[in-house]
Amino acid sequence: MEPKNTRGRDLNKKEFDGADKIQYKLKAEYAYDSGYAVGKYLQGLKEGKLLGVHCRKCGRTLIPPRAFCELCFVPIVEWVELQDTGRVNTFSISYVKWDASRIETPELPAVIEIEGASPNCGILHMLGEVNPQDIRIGMRVRAVWKPAAERTGAITDIKYFKPMK
Repeated sequence: MEPKNTRGRDLNKKEFDGADKIQYKLKAEYAYDSGYAVGKYLQGLKEGKLLGVHCRKCGRTLIPPRAFCELCFVPIVEWVELQDTGRVNTFSISYVKWDASRIETPELPAVIEIEGASPNCGILHMLGEVNPQDIRIGMRVRAVWKPAAERTGAITDIKYFKPMK
């Protein structure tokens, strides 16, 4: 049964042949200001350091850092250097890339709880130098850094986290 109150009309062949195409030149320029907290965090990565912040009111140590504590709503000004070690909080074994293409060697994203930070504070990164079947929740890992000359102040200055012996 067809709906009774439809709008529009059928397209003729000439109209229909061009209905699925559009030509447009995309101009996608943007600028991103990382802000004070993330800016200092990224500078620390360039120097081979993991920096967090400590909230004096609730006592939590947070990574990635924030300019204010989302629980206490107070500004955070105390910076701490954290270890580049931690534990796997959760992980995935993915045979599909971001673009939905299939891959033979899986990608191994994980949330790493960094030692010295409060529980459930961590960073999402990749695991490496590990057999996917050996990954476990709670597994101790260490950052593998790019050489200092190759670092740019990005999370990718850490190549991946590998298991600790």
